[in-house]
Amino acid sequence: MLVVSGPSGCGKSTICKRLVLDARVEFSVSATTRAPRAGEVDGREYHFLDKARFRAEIEHGAFIEWAEVHGNLYGTPRAPMEAALAAGRVFLLEIDVQGGKQLKALGLPGIYLFIAPPDMHSLRTRLERRGTDTPEVIERRMAKAGEEMRALDQYDHVVVNHELERAVAEVRRLAGLSEPQGSAR
Repeated sequence: MLVVSGPSGCGKSTICKRLVLDARVEFSVSATTRAPRAGEVDGREYHFLDKARFRAEIEHGAFIEWAEVHGNLYGTPRAPMEAALAAGRVFLLEIDVQGGKQLKALGLPGIYLFIAPPDMHSLRTRLERRGTDTPEVIERRMAKAGEEMRALDQYDHVVVNHELERAVAEVRRLAGLSEPQGSAR
């Protein structure tokens, strides 16, 4: 299992999209109660659930971890992880720091990676360039990023995403995926 966390806007989604091109990697599609962004498809980027259904799934033990982030609920479905690991595949989880802490506290074996921005100014610039958040949301994300950066020492490895290709290569190396194998897509 490969757990990838980091502040919103650090590039973890872009890095994960590169990793899933490898046929040995299966990406965990999280569930969320947030509204889909333009172009997102249910079941591809996330399983979009309303809060009542999400809470019912919690009660049924359907998530290995879940958390409330920026006012929305996010969770990692249990069944796909178990199937991927049983098949000998790398199960890739892109989750927030809260989720990473939960997984580590549960003792789930894996490689825990923290993707960090080069600095907080670069992070703000990335968030603003995305054009998906209001200034108020960006401020909340920046405050949260400051908190999340203090969790660096709880991860096995930290990869600073200053230059995307180098960051991807470093994550592949740490995950034991140095030589790409086939395309999963």
